[in-house]
Amino acid sequence: MRHFDLCVIGSGSGNSIIDDQFNDQQVALVDKGERFGGTCLNVGCIPTKMYVYPADLASSPEHAARVGVTIGEVQVDWPAIRDRIFGRIDPISAEGEQWRRSNANVTLYREAASFTGPKQLLVGDETITAERFVLAAGSRPYVPVLKGMDDPRVAERLHTSDDIMRPPELPHSLVIIGGGVVAAEFAHIFAGFGTQVTLLQRSDVLLRKEDADIAAAFTEELAKRVNVRLKQRVIGIDYTERDTVIVESVDPDGIHYDFETEHVLIAMGRVPNSDLLNLPATGVTTHEDGRVVVDERQQTVVKGIFALGDVSSANQLKHLANHEARVVQYNLLHPRRMMAADHRFVPHAVFSDPQIASVGLTEQQAEQAGRRYVTVRQDYGTVAYGWAMEDDTHFVKLIADPRTKKLLGAHIIGPEATSLIQPLIQAMSFDLDVKSMARGQYWIHPSLTEVVENALLALDL
Repeated sequence: MRHFDLCVIGSGSGNSIIDDQFNDQQVALVDKGERFGGTCLNVGCIPTKMYVYPADLASSPEHAARVGVTIGEVQVDWPAIRDRIFGRIDPISAEGEQWRRSNANVTLYREAASFTGPKQLLVGDETITAERFVLAAGSRPYVPVLKGMDDPRVAERLHTSDDIMRPPELPHSLVIIGGGVVAAEFAHIFAGFGTQVTLLQRSDVLLRKEDADIAAAFTEELAKRVNVRLKQRVIGIDYTERDTVIVESVDPDGIHYDFETEHVLIAMGRVPNSDLLNLPATGVTTHEDGRVVVDERQQTVVKGIFALGDVSSANQLKHLANHEARVVQYNLLHPRRMMAADHRFVPHAVFSDPQIASVGLTEQQAEQAGRRYVTVRQDYGTVAYGWAMEDDTHFVKLIADPRTKKLLGAHIIGPEATSLIQPLIQAMSFDLDVKSMARGQYWIHPSLTEVVENALLALDL
């Protein structure tokens, strides 16, 4: 039975822990994924955003028309777009794996693993042990059991975010089941490329975890480009003799609907891969939703076993996983003076059209927490660059504490939202009050960032 100083399960953010500071240790890196490098690189953040950019360009004629510019017919070369993206990503994955295999102190296992005892792991047919473990096994798309899914003709037309980006041809029609971030981004991508997209959402709004004003505005805007059907519970999928499938749903009144489509994308969230590791054998505990229980130092209830990223975090975000990986790395190297992760202000974004960015409390969360707060909504169209864009729909929403004069939350919907929010994240992270942020620096005129400045000044503090 081979023994290691450290075993890391997962080749995404967990892989980044293993640098030259561990050269004097024997390390096992375990990952059975089809491609090396984790979710973000292969099937998540990076390839999706590489699709979003050309989708933004393909959608530009409707935006250009508002300012008197006519752009000709859009033509989308799906194979060229797909091959450009994965022609770059796949070699990075392969080279990363090859480089890791070349590390003298690292043994790479590309097989499934599960615990068989305290700090004892079965990897393929081999059992290994380690002094310390890092659980960074990530997550996978949630796939419900629906009537008709066991039909092979149906199954070949069902997709998740893991494979929807690699079909040989652009789908003519696509039904997306779900209304969260993944659904919103792929709805924009495929609609931008000309696919007839229908989105079926069980609740009465898309992106329901966002601030209510943001979610309502996004739902209204996406519905202008996509067939958005709310309050729909999907109950089955059937094959047709036209080489398509029928997605059957039912609304709260019991009325049934049929949606015919070439392909179906199931985008109903992701589940932690903790259930694949047989964690009870080693004493590690999980929450009801499967997330591994960790303390502020990312350590599980078992000393010497840490966890990070999607397998333990409620926020399934690459930048959060990277932060937690840095914390875990430090704590592995400094076990007597460990540091805590900073989860105070974790931002997130939706790269759809319109774009969304958010950090801190929503107004609903502030109310539920019994916090005193003031809020303001500042429209893009109130600043000169907003005039230039002829923007009459997008806005910045801020929530602040009237006692401390500091931001509690910031939410932006519209062009460049993910860039506009960064100074607000910085202000919250470094404990800057609203007045200091608004008046303590120059704001370039006439830039779109003035909408952030004006929102800060408009807060009634």
